[in-house]
Amino acid sequence: MKTSAVPAAITQLVAILQTPKIDNVDVIDGPPTDDVAMQDVIAIGWNPEADQAAELQQTFSSAGARDRNEDFVITGWIDVWSGDTVFATARDRVFELLGVIEERLRATDLNREAPTLNGTVQWAHLTGGALRQSHTNQGARVALGFTVSCHARI
Repeated sequence: MKTSAVPAAITQLVAILQTPKIDNVDVIDGPPTDDVAMQDVIAIGWNPEADQAAELQQTFSSAGARDRNEDFVITGWIDVWSGDTVFATARDRVFELLGVIEERLRATDLNREAPTLNGTVQWAHLTGGALRQSHTNQGARVALGFTVSCHARI
């Protein structure tokens, strides 16, 4: 019996975002190990401004003590550097990438299992975000912490 759907859901969210590849974006599982200023990054299960990769709560389902409902939030981070001092270009790119994430979480004719993260949850959807902008010695940096909320029966 599995204790949580969180590990499999994170793995499948990474997989959905890695295939097909998003041009000029590194989609990574967890925190970056390289210089993120080299290209755009989407990190799943990591946000430098949060302590947790995911946060979960479980309750008994109406089926009694046999099954449990699990509601959880997976954190993520989009990081874009422009190389110049103009925020608009980097900000537009961050929201373009957020749109890709949202699109891949939705069911389509090509990916009917998307909202279920390939069957690991009953549903998943993009539910929040926080935009950050800063000037650095490498140009304008725009980042967006986001959350994907999920519901599973375990």
